[in-house]
Amino acid sequence: MTLEQSLRQRSDSTCELCGNNENLNVFAIPDSPEEVLIDSILICDICHGQIEDPEKVEPNHWRCLNDSMWSTVPAVQVMSWRMLNRLKSEGWPQDLLDMMYMEDDVKEWAKAGIQEESAENVIIHKDSNGAVIEAGDTVVLTKDLNVKGSSLTAKRGTAVRRVSLVHDNAEQIEGKVEGQQIVILTKFVKKI
Repeated sequence: MTLEQSLRQRSDSTCELCGNNENLNVFAIPDSPEEVLIDSILICDICHGQIEDPEKVEPNHWRCLNDSMWSTVPAVQVMSWRMLNRLKSEGWPQDLLDMMYMEDDVKEWAKAGIQEESAENVIIHKDSNGAVIEAGDTVVLTKDLNVKGSSLTAKRGTAVRRVSLVHDNAEQIEGKVEGQQIVILTKFVKKI
């Protein structure tokens, strides 16, 4: 039995990440340790294109990881973990990462690929004091801010909990103030 045939049998001929059953191909997971027997998964063209080109990533497509992260197949767990890490700035993937369980050796495998990816194009969000802000952190406003398109004024000292990072701009984060989702400049916040 070929690798593709065994992957099709294992996955019931569906994408092991999103469940799509069209245009399936074998995908060898980068940075796989030598002792792993099967370091490949069966994925669709949509997932493959977004894994290979971070510019094409559509975060809502990856909500499917809510299911695939629970796979018993280590290779599927690794790709789920890596994609959730890539999307951490969206907010919701952090919740899934917090729930996800992996054996230590599988987690090391997953981290091996992330370290290489993250070394390339790292966008670091820093508060007004230079402290690094991560998705899910709580920050406090250091200045009264008028919210564009609204009569709301976000007051100095307001705590903004569980912020999400704007993935392509190191100077912006998002959070809820008085029930309204707003974009906040990092120079006007202090991490708690």
